[in-house]
Amino acid sequence: MTVDLRIADAHQHFWDTEANYHPWLRDEPPVPFRYGDYGALRRPYLPDDYFRDALPHEVVRTVYVEAEWDPADPVGETRYISRLREETGFPTVMVAQAWLDRDDCAAVLAQQSAFPFVRGIRHKPRANASPDDGAPGGMSAARWREGFAGLARLGLRFDLQTPWWHLGEAADLARAFPETSIILNHTGLPADRSRGGLEGWSRAIATLAACPNASIKISGLGQRGLPWTVGANRSIVLRAIEAFGVERSMFASNFPVDRLCASFGTIFSGFREIVADFPEADQRKLFHDNAVRIYAME
Repeated sequence: MTVDLRIADAHQHFWDTEANYHPWLRDEPPVPFRYGDYGALRRPYLPDDYFRDALPHEVVRTVYVEAEWDPADPVGETRYISRLREETGFPTVMVAQAWLDRDDCAAVLAQQSAFPFVRGIRHKPRANASPDDGAPGGMSAARWREGFAGLARLGLRFDLQTPWWHLGEAADLARAFPETSIILNHTGLPADRSRGGLEGWSRAIATLAACPNASIKISGLGQRGLPWTVGANRSIVLRAIEAFGVERSMFASNFPVDRLCASFGTIFSGFREIVADFPEADQRKLFHDNAVRIYAME
């Protein structure tokens, strides 16, 4: 089935590395990165670049997700994005930076929520290097959870980026704060494509998916040194949708980061191929409607 699809990209970034300070994009030496060498990202990437990459797909709305701007000035990034929206009309909405375990957390959350286009917060919690380390991660820390509690009071969603072996903690968080929408980034990071790795990932996303206030962004599926292919990613995409259901799943580009792995066209054409047999209404939900609803983009 060929469906004329508009895209609401649920996860993308812009940055101007010449004007603004993103430590990972400006400092030397570069930090370790899951896709390897990311030198190609260490230059400005603005709406014109994004929409050029997106052609011929029709992107009509986007969710900008904080891009590890200077942690000393989280609100500075939001002010910058406000100016970018005035100049270009994009992004549509924003997930802003705040550090939930810092002394200034409440004040930063209040400032971020005052921007009418801010829909949520991302703070990557401390994570263990592998599933073999069973120690609790950052989501279990009392101070971090105290900061997290402030999201609901301000009507803010939470974008969660963490390896799949911490999704049990994420489920505990979701149950403890049922009024806060938790949106899992990058498909739970299924980087280990061994049989054991994928089985662990599958169980972990099912644990989080059991929480009705959790949803998933299907993105970030690149593998270091390997091409992005439908064959490599079909089972992961379908398993994510099976776990969360069509209503709580969204496709996203993670551009320009996933540009290291494939073109925008390769990724979105791949998504389209994987779900080509889905009903037309379900395809529209995955590519557009769910992101618009979950991030209140209308």
